[in-house]
Amino acid sequence: MRETISIRGSRTLLTGATGGIGGALARRLAQEGAELILTGRRSDALAALSAELGAEAYAADLSDREAPARLLAAAGRVDILIANAALPSSGRLLTVEPERAADAVNVNLAAPVALARGLLPQMLERSSGQIVFIGSLQSKAATAGASVYCATKFGLRGFALALRAELAPRGVGVSIVMPGFITDAGMYADAGVKLPFYIGTRRPEQVADAVVRAIRANRGEVTVAPVAMRIGTWIAVQAPEFAARASRLLGGEGLAREFEQAQADKR
Repeated sequence: MRETISIRGSRTLLTGATGGIGGALARRLAQEGAELILTGRRSDALAALSAELGAEAYAADLSDREAPARLLAAAGRVDILIANAALPSSGRLLTVEPERAADAVNVNLAAPVALARGLLPQMLERSSGQIVFIGSLQSKAATAGASVYCATKFGLRGFALALRAELAPRGVGVSIVMPGFITDAGMYADAGVKLPFYIGTRRPEQVADAVVRAIRANRGEVTVAPVAMRIGTWIAVQAPEFAARASRLLGGEGLAREFEQAQADKR
């Protein structure tokens, strides 16, 4: 059984700090007293954020399979890992270039696996640590026009839950936080697509709150979404064919095409 881990004073490695909800996560963790190690692809934004928060910073592009090992070598001791970096890879499969799909697999799935694997020896030696993966509601419910993204997020959730079971007796906690649509920052906000009235949203700060709760209580899964989306996701898990037909009737395919067009230049 893992003892409660304190965020204050813990060396906390956050990936994807310069994109999406990374800034909100970094600021909340800084408020909690974490000793932050930030990483992201955009060195200028990374430098500004690290200066604001007094954090260590290492620029890294996790689509490079060698990047996780280099990052861990630079970071040294890590008490808490928050694997937040992700690429959207939106689009029907034939519209997603092979290189773009490979980058998404590397960033969204292979890099979190490599980072967790690389940190486990030191965490197990201390019998202490927390690994938090930032997933998505698409970790549980597949949607048209997001086959590659869903594959990476389904894989990430499966990995997180299996790893949690492996490590439960050994003092290292594992959590996955699954947001729905997030306003102000992140893939949905960047796309600028207008959602139907019946689809609610949450804010980046609410994702940050969920991460803090996950760390403090070693919660296995935390969902960040309105009740209606939670119910829709539950239905999609129980009856995927029914959910897919309902999505088509409600205009889901058109929404998927809008995301595909809006995120065509994202890699």
